[in-house]
Amino acid sequence: TDEATREKAFTKILNAGQRAAKITTGMLSYARNHSEQKEPTDLVQLVEEVLVLVEKDMQIHRVNVETRFEGRPAANLNANQVQQVLLNLIINARQAMDGGGRLVVGVLANEEANTAEISVRDSGSGIPADQLQKIFQPFYTTKKADSRGQGGTGLGLSMCREVIEAHQGRIRVESKVGEGTTFTLRFPLALVEGDASSDLRMHLAS
Repeated sequence: TDEATREKAFTKILNAGQRAAKITTGMLSYARNHSEQKEPTDLVQLVEEVLVLVEKDMQIHRVNVETRFEGRPAANLNANQVQQVLLNLIINARQAMDGGGRLVVGVLANEEANTAEISVRDSGSGIPADQLQKIFQPFYTTKKADSRGQGGTGLGLSMCREVIEAHQGRIRVESKVGEGTTFTLRFPLALVEGDASSDLRMHLAS
């Protein structure tokens, strides 16, 4: 029946969410213990790998995903760690678009500033200005429980910020109620000599 199908789909999504929560909980400890394991990483490839992981989930929730890539910048990263941060941001964005919406993920090189950026923009409900200063605090969450009682943990963004800062990066957020939210990750550009860019290696979680 339709109800059984919906229940099965919800169970799969819930299980995926629980797995993501476990990954997020261990992420900061992993970052501290392996912060030295960084290498020049193609940010477009990193984003594309993450989008493959969430493709089915986005379809289920009627979220249209767009990409906007300007160049193929590289940054010195532990790709596994930044992948988990990006995954967390995308899951948060999907949860903010109850009933579907539009997700735009971008990669941009700013050579004048010697930085590379990854952005995640949703068309969700937005975050009130008085909450924007709090969202990176541990255990703080803007998510209310949904119709099945599923709310946010408040763990993800605090850990995400610490992981990004461990990469000498920055994370910022812009939001407008009723229009959506944009998270931007900014990293120093990697210095890649000659044709080394073609040999950029990715060690993403399988």
